[in-house]
Amino acid sequence: MLYNYGSINIDHVYRVPHLVRPGETLASLSYRQVLGGKGANQSLALARAGGDVTHWGRLGNSDRWALEPLESAGVITSQVELSASASGHAIIQVDDHAENSIILHPGANHGFTDEHLATLFSGVTQGDWLLLQNECNALGKVIELAHAKGMKIAFNPAPMGADVLRLPLEHCQVLFLNRGEAAQLVELEESAPVATLLAALHTRLPDTEVVMTLGSEGVCYQLGEQRIQLPAHRVNAVDTTAAGDTFIGYYLASQIEGLSIEESLRRASTASALCVSREGAAPSIPLASDVAAALAEWPTLDVLSN
Repeated sequence: MLYNYGSINIDHVYRVPHLVRPGETLASLSYRQVLGGKGANQSLALARAGGDVTHWGRLGNSDRWALEPLESAGVITSQVELSASASGHAIIQVDDHAENSIILHPGANHGFTDEHLATLFSGVTQGDWLLLQNECNALGKVIELAHAKGMKIAFNPAPMGADVLRLPLEHCQVLFLNRGEAAQLVELEESAPVATLLAALHTRLPDTEVVMTLGSEGVCYQLGEQRIQLPAHRVNAVDTTAAGDTFIGYYLASQIEGLSIEESLRRASTASALCVSREGAAPSIPLASDVAAALAEWPTLDVLSN
């Protein structure tokens, strides 16, 4: 079983000709309110990939509707706590080049208590997976609790902050990072070569699997001395909002299903490419059947030589 200790946000998405500049008032071309949050997106991707996932989250009472897309996809939401406080929410701008800018308010996502955590962890067993992002409170305690229970921990430290550097990351089996997050974690410039970033990550966390997404440059996997790099599919990008979350959900579901690292990277990369070709966050996460069709039709992503 995989448990996702993750955010549930209400996304307010504005389509704009360009990202708003300081001092500028800009009329949006369209507006939508949809389910969001890195946690919810990753649970949705896991479920749509065919994985079994229970979401641990908190949501404002007035936003119960946000659970319906998760439940329809097969996510177990019985352990989501409804709160009198406001839900987490995000203000998202998406421009004509598919770039986005996001303002995030944590809301109910930062309301987990020790008592609530104890209840959640009382039902887990050794060998279960725990997926984490950096949008809920008490991450250090959660990682320690999961480690004590013998869970396998996958962590996507986004949005990245200085607090992540103080977490017991050595307990994580898998870290999902983009280039900027990797650079911050090892305190190097984002412009540093990928090989340099990977070497620094290996020095800091020698026993942790690293999956580094590189946008249009593809993805790189590392464990110890092993490295596997794949290019990205070339698609017409419309909206990149949930691309990373889609990749993570499909990669973990594929690993739990028993696929190899290479197969998991290919499937996740294909799902992410489909995601960026559609508008929205949760609505853009593809179904497993769409990903299977693309894998059959599109050129195979071959491993790049190191």
